[in-house]
Parts: sequence; structure tokens; C-alpha cells
Amino acid sequence: MKWTEISSGQTNGAFQRLMVSLGEQAEVAVTHINTEPAFVERLAEYAINGCIVPNASHDGAREIMGKNFFGIPEAIKHFGINPTRRQQAMLSEIPFTPEELMMCKDTHILIAVFPLSICDLRSKVANNTKTLFYKQDWYDKQVFANDKGEASWQLISKAPVANSTKKNWEEQQPLISSDEEIPTAQTMVYAIIGHSLNTGERLFENIYVRTSSLGSDGGRVRVGSFDDGGLCVRYDWDSGRNSLLGLSVARK
Repeated sequence: MKWTEISSGQTNGAFQRLMVSLGEQAEVAVTHINTEPAFVERLAEYAINGCIVPNASHDGAREIMGKNFFGIPEAIKHFGINPTRRQQAMLSEIPFTPEELMMCKDTHILIAVFPLSICDLRSKVANNTKTLFYKQDWYDKQVFANDKGEASWQLISKAPVANSTKKNWEEQQPLISSDEEIPTAQTMVYAIIGHSLNTGERLFENIYVRTSSLGSDGGRVRVGSFDDGGLCVRYDWDSGRNSLLGLSVARK
């Protein structure tokens, strides 16, 4: 809701409380507001995000990763997240060095993942003007689709691991390095949808990638084929080989 749609009593009350809290420094703040557009933007972001101020590591990571960064403000904006104190603490530090981020800045996305299940995410973007999820209901009651996960920073590959197609699950495992792991379906869907909302880019448009999650019958969950029809969630057996089925990884 825009400020012009809020009653004057509410806006006047909010302004007065702000001025009272500034005390004898009110004039300094008013001058900043009236003369510094960047200050106003930061102040607005601070208020909208529930007083969460990205620390130096967040700002540095954002500068390195560019469009491949999806932080707390982006999660609040696109998913309507209201971070708890515990989640803020869990996301306070980014567990990757600047050197690691520099190495991955074009090939990975750095994303602040919040506890939202695949079903939660689908519900949150249901009214988006663009179709983000393929129409499916088979996984509505599946455990993997209702797993919310934990708040964490994830560094997710934007493309399948090289030479990971046309291989079964066992044959794909040697392609994973010691500092990599296979993300859950929840993490992958969160990353793909979040990145699309933030940049308009659709990852894995013409290919699927296996995740670490399993369906109720033991099938391996795969996500992808993210075209105009939306992101698709399916499953196959670990023994299968397919030219359109690869493997995605996340940095540990």
C-alpha cells in the first residue's frame, strides 16, 4: 500500500514518533532526508526490511556476485519473508570467502535460503504475471515438497555439472568435488524461482537436474525444464540415463 493510501492520522503519527526518537539530532536527519537521495533509499530499505542492515560481508558479496546475488532484502521483496531473530543470526555471516565468490561469480548464484517449502513457494507466486510453476499436483502431499529446510546461504551452480548428462546417479557421483554437495529439491526450487523473480533469467530451461531428495516411492526428484510453462518437478530412478538429465551442485 502506497503512503497516499494510508490515513493521514497514521502517517502523521509515524512521522511524529520518528522525530521524537531523534531528539536533539532531528535537524541533522531532516537535512539528510531533504538533500541526500541515497540516504533516503537506505532509510526506506531499513524500514521496509524490519531494521535488518546488511553487514560488510553481505555488501561485499553483493558487489562481487552482481545479479547472481539474492540476499535478505530480495527474499523479503519477492517472497514476503519476515525474518525471525534466529534466521537473521543464521544468515548474519556468509560462509564463503571473497576469493571463493570471485571464482564463482559468473557460474553460481549466492542465495539466502529461508524455510519455505516448494508448496509454500508455489502458493506465494501463484498470482505472479508470469507462469513460474508448471501445473502439477502430484507432489502436493509428498514429504520433499513440504520440507521447509533451514535458513542458510547457498552457492548454487547455474548450469549442470559438465558431462553429467547421459549418466545414471552412480556414474554422476565421481563428478562431484570434495567441496561440493548435491542440493535438496527445496533449495533448488527456491534458488531457481528466486533468481527468476530477481533477474528475469530462467535457469535450466531445457534440461533437468537431479537433487538429493527422494519421492515416497524412492524415485529421485529432479527439477528443470523452466520454460514459459513454468518450472517442472518430476522424478526418475537412479539407474536412468538421459541426455536431458544432469546434476546440479552447491559449494559446501
